[in-house]
Amino acid sequence: MELRDIEIFLVLAEELHFGRTAARLHVSQARVSQAIKKQERRIGAALFDRTSRTVVLTPVGRRLREELGLAYDLINESLARATVASTDLSGTLSLGVMGALGQELRPVIEAFAAEHPACEVVVKEFHFSDPFAELRSGRTDLQLMWLPVREPDLFVGACVLTEGRVLAVSDDSPWAGRQSVSMEDLADCVLFDAGPDVPDYWLEAMLPGHTPLGRPIPRGARARSFHEILTLIAAQQVVSPLNEHVTWHYTPPGITFVPLHDAPTTEWALVWPTARESARVRAFVATAERLGPRPVRRRDC
Repeated sequence: MELRDIEIFLVLAEELHFGRTAARLHVSQARVSQAIKKQERRIGAALFDRTSRTVVLTPVGRRLREELGLAYDLINESLARATVASTDLSGTLSLGVMGALGQELRPVIEAFAAEHPACEVVVKEFHFSDPFAELRSGRTDLQLMWLPVREPDLFVGACVLTEGRVLAVSDDSPWAGRQSVSMEDLADCVLFDAGPDVPDYWLEAMLPGHTPLGRPIPRGARARSFHEILTLIAAQQVVSPLNEHVTWHYTPPGITFVPLHDAPTTEWALVWPTARESARVRAFVATAERLGPRPVRRRDC
């Protein structure tokens, strides 16, 4: 017997009226009659004596009401406890970010903490040079990553942050005096080499191999962390497109940030292993998606 049919029987046993039962359960009167007839066929006995004026439980119906009522209450109590368990989260959620982006997720973290005070969010840094290692090892539960992410074992949530881009150059570079630069200008620069552990498609979104007109963009020295990139830029060995938030989170000596006026908008989304999705992950993602997407901006803007 399906749970909905049990519910129909119990409500009819209380109301003793097909019309009121249908209205209370927001179903048609025909659906109520169908459910009762199916139960009676299965049991092999009438559950209600019906006339044009009255509906009365039979002895079999009265006994079934007593026994099913207890079971139905237990089922509903179990479902209620499961619902509470899924929303009353506890434990630790490990959130991976690059650089200062944990600050940009602070509104999400604070909203999540208010909703789930027994669950602690621990922010951990991961490096672009091996972007998925922390997720796959289990050291992070989910990560904030620029899109696209096309890994078959990872689930990608909706975009929660967006921002523009700048070109980081040495103060002594001829580019440092420009009001802005274009993606086409990158063909006359040297970008850093991110190493072999970065998927080509993911790196291409931030460090393209060609300009919009198809001109190749040279690669130079290798860097495995953000601070290694800054060191190479200050030494005039490379330049690098960076996301705009670096311009107010970092003031590295010897480096100028020049707007990339025609760069694509960076979209950030939460990513997690499909096989390790948890109630904590689902709840945090739901909070982030409810608050976003929003543009990353200076706090005084």
